Amino acid sequence: MRGQKERRKLQKSRSAPVQTLPESQEEEQQGETDTILSAAALCVGVGSFADPDDLPGLAHFLEHMVFMGSLKYPDENGFDAFLKKHGGSDNASTDCERTVFQFDVQRKYFKEALDRWAQFFIHPLMIRDAIDREVEAVDSEYQLARPSDANRKEMLFGSLARPGHPMGKFFWGNAETLKHEPKRNDIDTHGRLREFWLHYYSAHYMTLVVQSKETLDTLEKWVTEIFSNIPNNGLPKPNFGHLTDPFDTPAFNKLYRVVPIRKVHALTITWALPPQQQHYRVKPLHYISWLVGHEGKGSILSFLRKKCWALALFGGNGETGFEQNSTYSVFSISITLTDEGYEHFNEVAHTVFQYLKMLQQLGPDKRIFEEIQKIEDNEFHYQEQTDPVEYVENMCENMQLYPLQDFLTGDQLLFEYKPEVITDALSQLTPQKANLVLLSAANEGKCDLREKWFGTHYSIEDIEKTWADLWNSDFELNPDLHLPAENKYIATDFALKPFDCPETEYPVKIVDTAQGCLWYKKDNKFKIPKAYIRFHLISPLIQRSASNVVLFDIFVNILTHNLAEPAYEADVAQLEYKLVAGEHGLIVRVKGFNHKLPLLFQLIIDYLADFDSTPAVFGMITEQLKKTYFNILIKPETLAKDVRLLILEYSRWSMIDKYQALLQGFTMEALLSFVKEFKSQLFVEGLVQGNFTSKESTDFLKYVVDKLDFKPLENEIPVQFRVVELPGAHHLCKVKALNKGDANSEVTVYYQSGARSLKEYTLMELLVMHMEEPCFDFLRTKQTLGYHVYPTCRNTSGILGFSVTVGTQATKFNSEIVDKKIEEFLSSFEERMENLTEDAFHTQVIALIKLKECEDTHLGEEVDRNWNEVATQQYLFDRLAHEIQALKSFSKVDLVNWFKSHRGNGSKIVSVHVVGYGKYETEDEGSAACDSSNSSYDEVAQLTYLPPSPLLADSTVPITDIRAFTSTLRLLPYHKIVK
Repeated sequence: MRGQKERRKLQKSRSAPVQTLPESQEEEQQGETDTILSAAALCVGVGSFADPDDLPGLAHFLEHMVFMGSLKYPDENGFDAFLKKHGGSDNASTDCERTVFQFDVQRKYFKEALDRWAQFFIHPLMIRDAIDREVEAVDSEYQLARPSDANRKEMLFGSLARPGHPMGKFFWGNAETLKHEPKRNDIDTHGRLREFWLHYYSAHYMTLVVQSKETLDTLEKWVTEIFSNIPNNGLPKPNFGHLTDPFDTPAFNKLYRVVPIRKVHALTITWALPPQQQHYRVKPLHYISWLVGHEGKGSILSFLRKKCWALALFGGNGETGFEQNSTYSVFSISITLTDEGYEHFNEVAHTVFQYLKMLQQLGPDKRIFEEIQKIEDNEFHYQEQTDPVEYVENMCENMQLYPLQDFLTGDQLLFEYKPEVITDALSQLTPQKANLVLLSAANEGKCDLREKWFGTHYSIEDIEKTWADLWNSDFELNPDLHLPAENKYIATDFALKPFDCPETEYPVKIVDTAQGCLWYKKDNKFKIPKAYIRFHLISPLIQRSASNVVLFDIFVNILTHNLAEPAYEADVAQLEYKLVAGEHGLIVRVKGFNHKLPLLFQLIIDYLADFDSTPAVFGMITEQLKKTYFNILIKPETLAKDVRLLILEYSRWSMIDKYQALLQGFTMEALLSFVKEFKSQLFVEGLVQGNFTSKESTDFLKYVVDKLDFKPLENEIPVQFRVVELPGAHHLCKVKALNKGDANSEVTVYYQSGARSLKEYTLMELLVMHMEEPCFDFLRTKQTLGYHVYPTCRNTSGILGFSVTVGTQATKFNSEIVDKKIEEFLSSFEERMENLTEDAFHTQVIALIKLKECEDTHLGEEVDRNWNEVATQQYLFDRLAHEIQALKSFSKVDLVNWFKSHRGNGSKIVSVHVVGYGKYETEDEGSAACDSSNSSYDEVAQLTYLPPSPLLADSTVPITDIRAFTSTLRLLPYHKIVK
């Protein structure tokens, strides 16, 4: 896959917007985004490269600190509280040479929000007391980042830079670099923060973008009025452009073996090139990555897949500040290997070098350049509106990078074909200049070096002599590798189709048979030549046993693998498809320009109908699935969700169940007989939206029914689980985290409400919205328990509840202390609710109504909402209108009583703790997180329950065996929140 533009930065996660979505079908995405809010973003042309040597992470820390109150608005959490009250959110991120701040809010409050926000750049308070607390948030962010292999690899890569080059700096910062070390060395962090702010937060290299429905004149007037007081010190902007060739060192062209946290084998081949930003009109790396990352016939990945050596390949430059800055540009090719591929990693590298040598010999190809150009032009011309806050964030960075006339297009379009620029970049991609990093758990025990900040174990060796000699010679090309053929999926017909049935506001069921039904809505709002097709192939077979769920996963993964090559051309022509192994059926999603979309849909259904596998592919995919399950289980947040849903949803197969079944092994015969049975009896439900007529839409369902030729289901099957009714007590389920030595813990306290009406669901949403800002303020800002803290409105298979979650570290807090603090917060919140003014209540109601009233920014948002109704078989397409109606009827008393009814004696509460490793937990195992040897496959195959300590022993009932606990409970009837 070619490298997509994806700027990974150090994020400051502020209050996440309202969380609402079904679970399993569990709705819990953070936030409703269907609003046209007003938004602003400001980019300061300075980042972590400017960190002083004696205070690593200072730029990132300052990005946190400027938000903590200003002279004009001194309240520490004031800005967040203001945004929350008016349906908005904010965030910020620090990159190597840029720092970006952004927020969105209801239009009515945009001017006031701009004024409050601008004060952070005019006169931030940065008081000493706040510094000590906010260091903990930065430290928690670092602790959360530590178990990520992507971050570890990036940190290790930076450490290869020449001594003194900013690429080698520790950008994250943590308690050690920003608090303890400075204390020991008599460094005044507070003074240095102010100094950094005065020196670098200067108006003359800030760029600002505001987007709102006011007139341009009004916006210009506001900006002039509000932002003119940002100080300009006239000092030259820091420039690192003279520090070229950061990786021109002997340490670079070696083989690095690395021990990852996850179970994975991967080979990354990297070249450090001169900065490529000035060639943005040609985008040479985009052209090269398009070819290197191709997955069709003649490509690197196609060859490696046939050998069963590789599963995926990403190539290119991600355009983060780390990968492209004023000192260099990276070009990397990252290949996910199979066990077999790991054994042949040199041959894999050789294949890559052969392909690059072929490109160098052939030279740039104008046809291919123009094909890429056409695809990017089509995408730009018919692009859908993006979320305003994302758009302004992107634009304010573009203003730092491109001349005025290219602000809007500089990062997307290919403007001119200059073969010499492409040739120049290509000529540097030789084996002699490459760095090889081989990630594998099999490296454990062979790696005696440790990266300073993330503790990554690695070793350095020279490239094996036989291979080095071969790569230094004029080696032969591989006859199986060649350039891609012309792409037949590029759309050329962009006409909007006429209506062939009455216009409707919501989807209408246009086919209804025993085998399936189809919902349809012709787009009459966005008027673009694109469409969305979604199908749910429902089967009762999947949930019959843990083994079936695993066989279904294997089936969907092999089907995806089989499609990868034939469907790749459609993929690059902006036709996207995804196959999802749902809990109750196979979900097929296809979207893009409608002209060639039917071709792609038919291709997928053909491969489904004629499904087959070879033993080699079967072995490779099951091996990979074992790694996937393992990697899910070792993350505290995903394990916590798995445990919570295992308690609540009866007859659900947990990830542990699936993992245990997979470890016992499966045969290919078992898979093929499962697939045969799966395809023999189904109920198929579809939704088609966009630029198709109703006649064309019925053809999609007809194609599925004819091609698969299945019998209808004997009984309707509910696409949800039965949920247990929790007893009226506070239960505690404590389990040990499965990633040995990882300090991160996750604590979720869940309150069950029950089978409720739509009105009550909306009341719960309102309650959670009221809770968000005080929750963040108390648990993160004041108590510094962790970086991620949030309340969530939970709809678990139709059963309502709410929860509060805190991600913390066992090196700082015991999980039971955190649980107590959550209770302390809820008690103080109860008091706060009692004292809520009518005015504050009303403001929050309006904010939630405005969120629900706001129009969709693009067709995909409308489709997602409608598809959720179809996939959960609720069909309440005008849900938002009902919720708005409900909101208008609530009084403050309703809200207070609703909250109180969930508290006190008889409350149905379950706390789920996934307990990390560190000195505040019973076992002082791996108090230096992530440093002991990693967990083995068998070690994560079962849960280890922990008893409560005296702290919670009296106030909670322990759960030490989930199945035994739930088998005694009453099951609630199936329920849908539709009335």
